Order: sequence, then C-alpha cells, then structure tokens
Amino acid sequence: MVGSYANGHAASGGAVAAEKLDELRRLLGKADGDLLKIVGVGAGAWGSVFCALLQDAYGRHRDKAQVRVWRRPGRPVDRSTAEHLFEVINAREDVLRRLISRCAYLKYVEARLGDRTLYADEILRDGFCLNMIDTPLCPLKVVTNLQEAVWDADIVINGLPSTETREVFGEIGRYWKERISPPVIISLAKGIEASIDPVPRIITPTQMISNATGVPLENILYLGGPNIASEIYNKEYANARICGADKWRKPLAKFLRQPHFIVWDNSDLITHEVMGGLKNIYAIGAGMVAALTNESATSKSVYFSLCTSEMIYITHLLAKEPEKLAGPLLADTYVTLLKGRNAWYGQKLAKGELTLAMGDSIKGKGTIQGVSAVNAFYELLSQGSLSVTHPEAKKPVAPVELCPILKTLYKILIKRELGTDSILQAIRDESMCDPRERIEMSQRQSLYRPSLLGLPQGDT
Repeated sequence: MVGSYANGHAASGGAVAAEKLDELRRLLGKADGDLLKIVGVGAGAWGSVFCALLQDAYGRHRDKAQVRVWRRPGRPVDRSTAEHLFEVINAREDVLRRLISRCAYLKYVEARLGDRTLYADEILRDGFCLNMIDTPLCPLKVVTNLQEAVWDADIVINGLPSTETREVFGEIGRYWKERISPPVIISLAKGIEASIDPVPRIITPTQMISNATGVPLENILYLGGPNIASEIYNKEYANARICGADKWRKPLAKFLRQPHFIVWDNSDLITHEVMGGLKNIYAIGAGMVAALTNESATSKSVYFSLCTSEMIYITHLLAKEPEKLAGPLLADTYVTLLKGRNAWYGQKLAKGELTLAMGDSIKGKGTIQGVSAVNAFYELLSQGSLSVTHPEAKKPVAPVELCPILKTLYKILIKRELGTDSILQAIRDESMCDPRERIEMSQRQSLYRPSLLGLPQGDT
C-alpha cells in the first residue's frame, strides 16, 4: 500500500494530492467552494514543520484548502539571531531570491545592522521558525489573533508544549461554545501531567484538550514517531504513527502521508501519547552521560541498557500488552537520544553552558518537555497505592523505588539536591541490579495498573 502510493505520487503528485484532499473534504462534509480550514496552534519547530508540510502538499489548491498558523505576537528576535538569520538567507540562493521577489529582503539587512527589530510572527510568514533558524521553510500564513485563527477551523494541529496546552485550549474552548459540530484535532505534544486525587493517574495533552474544549476524545488524535523536525522538512525518510478513533485516523494517515513521510495508524491513543512523553525523561540523562564521559560509547551503552529496562518496566504498569509498544518506544527513544532537544539540554547542563535557573524554555530550542515529565512520572510512581513487590526485599514498595535513573533525574532537575555528575554515580552503583532482572520481574509480576491511564480496573 505504501509503496504503491509512493510510486503514484512520483508519477502524478498534484493529481494524487487533489484526490486525497477531495476525499478528506467529503468526509468532513465540505461543500464546493467551502474551504477546508487547517490551523496550527503554536509555532515551535515540529508544529511549524508540520504545517509547512501541509502547505507544500496542498497549498496550491487554494480554492479547496487553507493552511494557517497561530502564534503569539510581539516576540522580538534578538540581534545575534538576526545576524545568524541573515547568514542563513545568503547561503541559500533559493531563499534569497524568494525574499527579494517578495520585497522582504531589506528588513533582514536592516535587522542585521541593528536598524530595526524583527518579530517571530513576522519571520514565520517568510518561512523562518525562531526555534529552527537553520532550516528555512515555505512561507506560511500566520495569524496572531487566536479567536480569528480557530473559530471556524475544520482541523486544528496542536503544536504547543504540553505545559501550555491546557491554558491555550481553555481559551479556544470559549470560542467554540456555539459550534454545531466539533473540529478534528491532531496533537503533536509529548508530555504529561500527574493527577493524584482521587487516584493517581496520568493526564495527557489530548485529554487536556477534550476537558478544556468539550471536543469528544474520538475527534482528537495524537501523532508521534521517531523523527527530527528539520530532517523531515529536508525530506529525510521518516515515519510516524497517528493514533485515535477509527473514523479519523485512517483517512488522516492517508492525507498526511508523503513519499518521504510515511504515516501509520493505531487505535491506542493514550498509551502511545504517554510513551512519547516517557522517552524525553531518559533523553535528558543520556545527554548528561554523553557530556560527562566525553561521548564514551561504552558509558552511553550502559546508560541505554539501564534506561530502556526502566522504560520497559514502566510500560508494564501502563499497558496490558506492553510488548506491542517496544518497537515504537525504542525507535522514538533512539532518535531522541541521538539528536533531540532533551538530550541536547542534558549535555548543556552537564557542561555548565545552561543552568536549571534558566528554566525549561530555551532560546532557539523551545520548551524542554522532559523536565515536566520527570516531575509527573516521579510523582505518580511514588504513590504507595500503586505498590509492587520488590524482587529482593520481597516487600511492597512504590514503583519509583525500582527506577533509580528516574529518581536521580528527579533529584537533579526538580529538587536540585544533586549535581549532574550524580547520573554517573547512579549507573555505576555496585548495588544496581542487572537490567535483565528488572525486565524479567516486570514479566513475572502482574504490574498493569489501568487506573494510571484513567481506565477502570479490568478495562483494556
């Protein structure tokens, strides 16, 4: 199926795009002359690239579809970023010619000289995401008024960090009170919140959106996978997985699929979404280990072995059939450890080039979502009501007691009791059990806790 689609796209790309667009329009009940309105909410690296991919694929069909991006207005671009942006522009002849033809080049010259200030929404219109300056995108239609952007949107892309999703979609929910039919929402956010009362459970971005807007969960999907935003836009081969209800996930997978970006579909929305947040935790630690050991392959492999055993252990708490998650989770973890912003953040902390006092929103990178995920998972897995049997002590303990790396990262990043070098002490601890034993214990014990995902006991 994928191969036949890719060949067809190569032979008649425009015709295939038009056919896919018409198919989705029919499913959404769009009449002739009524635009299919797609709006990205948030303009971080992945959110901007995702909208740019849609603009490249469907933007030529102006009578049928419209792609726009909302971002907050008024964020200035500092002088050093403006100077770097000028270098990027002049290194790419196609970008330089495009800006000159749009009469937009002069402002970048003036900004480089310090004669004017550029703004993030302004440069995004020209195809430059503030968090990804080195990868020029296609020009994008940018809206800075949130109500104008979303009130009649058919498809909304959540490109916000999980830490901002609830607040922004709470505002959006007020604009949608009079809507007759709910939109379809695709969330790209990778992060979670913890709720302790009345029982410990995870709250994911799709659940935040549903709670804030009243849009039923069957209209909200999650898209994630092992990918780096800049590489996808540069047409490096990648794949992703869109998860959610049958009605929308299969047609949207087809609509989003491109020859270099293969989109599969899966019904398990919440678990995949949680896994997308889990790997960010361990990516931060991987960055620390890499920096502290001068990129020692041996040390990094020891860390990888230990952190993957912890993640497998945690998936047994969250999923009835955790083995089905092993491939997607490991693939997403692998690429995040190689080149993701969370691993980068861990490296910078360990090298002293960043400090925790600077917060988790970093210039040129956006929000480091692994930090809030460390706090959420630690808080959840510390609850005695979720106790498991310790394999050696043979007594009930909170699940976090079997996650030494998570505990150490919590003490470094959240409590700030330990320095980054403590991560090395954690993986070199002589009392550390063989990672294989943690995995075997996970398989022997009945660890599954459906309540953690808000499911009743026994609900799969």
